[in-house]
Amino acid sequence: MKTKAILAGIMLATAATTAQAGGILTNTNQSIDFLRNPARDAAIGLDGVYSNPAGVAFMPEGFHLGFNWQYAHQTRTITSTNPYLALGKKNNGSDTKIFEGVADAPFIPSLQAAWNKNNWSLQFNLSVPGGGGSCEYADGLGSFENTVGSIANQLKPLGATGYDMDGYMQGRQYYFGFQVGTAYKVNEHLAVYGGMRLLYGSATYKAKISNIMVRLANDQYVNFGSFLESAATTVDAGLDQVNAGMAQYEAAGATELPQYAELVAKKAQLEGTKGSLNALQKYSEGVNLLCNQSSVGIAPVVGIDYKIGQFNFAAKYEFKTEIHMKNESTVNQASEIAAVNKFRDGEEVNEDQPAQLALGAQWSPVDVVRLNAGWHHYFDKSANWYNNSQNLLDHDSNEFLLGAEWDINDRVTISLGGQITRYGLTDQYMNDMSFVVNSYSLGFGANFKVSDNVIVKGGYFQTNYGDYDRKDYPTTGVSDSFTRTNYVLGLGCELTL
Repeated sequence: MKTKAILAGIMLATAATTAQAGGILTNTNQSIDFLRNPARDAAIGLDGVYSNPAGVAFMPEGFHLGFNWQYAHQTRTITSTNPYLALGKKNNGSDTKIFEGVADAPFIPSLQAAWNKNNWSLQFNLSVPGGGGSCEYADGLGSFENTVGSIANQLKPLGATGYDMDGYMQGRQYYFGFQVGTAYKVNEHLAVYGGMRLLYGSATYKAKISNIMVRLANDQYVNFGSFLESAATTVDAGLDQVNAGMAQYEAAGATELPQYAELVAKKAQLEGTKGSLNALQKYSEGVNLLCNQSSVGIAPVVGIDYKIGQFNFAAKYEFKTEIHMKNESTVNQASEIAAVNKFRDGEEVNEDQPAQLALGAQWSPVDVVRLNAGWHHYFDKSANWYNNSQNLLDHDSNEFLLGAEWDINDRVTISLGGQITRYGLTDQYMNDMSFVVNSYSLGFGANFKVSDNVIVKGGYFQTNYGDYDRKDYPTTGVSDSFTRTNYVLGLGCELTL
């Protein structure tokens, strides 16, 4: 019996991340312009302060200021299959159970500002390029319950026939990004950009396993702690009996007999069981975890934009941002389970935001129509994540984007676009603590020019996820299926002063 197995469920608290679009740890939906057309990598506009900073140098002279508000709603669904689940009181004998988390980010703000004068563009961007909300699993997760079910199964020789429990998990994570930089228009065709981005990460994780009960053969449920005490008394009685038997063989000088060897083996087994029961006793009232994390990281950002005729081409490279989240936690001692140590008080947790290369192209076949294409590559396997989990990925993440804009008249612009996201997922990487799933997304929206100096914007963005089926141990019937939903609505305003 793994004496600390019950703590395994705590590792799942990191499921709070609510990235809406982009890589595994990166949000790219930093403006309403992105929602209505995500292929913005070669577009010329104020949102380019994030997506195409070099291209902002081609905007008119003056001070440009943009405000964006987004609301995101996401669900995460894990269908877990495990024979131990059939032992649970609430599962009606079924070995399959659905665990659903709800993630709401009611206020995702961002701000872009640029001051263009002659050939120079000074820029500032405030956004949430990672995290962005909270996620709650009202019933915990499959790993919570599978752990308790495993313990109940191992306690069957001591009279256990099932279990009952309550699980809960909640997490909140935000990465606030502050980016400053300068673009320079070399000539009418070429502009370059250089800047720095600071990330401030803040997270809180809560996990709880409570009201653990053990079902007995008479279908009665007893408190887990009471069961452990009763089981320990039974084991002690067995040890007394074994010791008495061994003493008789020893007094008779018959320690070579096979019966004596059987008693020795029985004693070792009972002592092992007693040690396991003693270790589990301190978890008899369940498990509570509260962990706060924070950190700061900084990285350069460079970009280039080239215009020729009806075409515009752009590239941006964000360097890797090293993040070492510092824990303030109720977990004070090292655990035999590596995942629990992730939340140990004072521990530094590596959660780098990987480097990103973005390439884009825009073509205007006529003055009022713009067609866009883009490609994002996230260097996930070159980042440094907790327990080197990046090494479990099969390859880096990639996104492919297409979009179009049409100026209906001097005041109204409509647009739509989409993206396909593909991760290097493997069975070894996937788990219900923080999973992603391959997807495709669609967005649409409009700009309305209120006056020469004011533009209001609205957009809607929806991500459609596939399913990822993982079978950890096919011969034992253990498997998980993962999927998600995601909807984002946004409003914005852009001012030129």
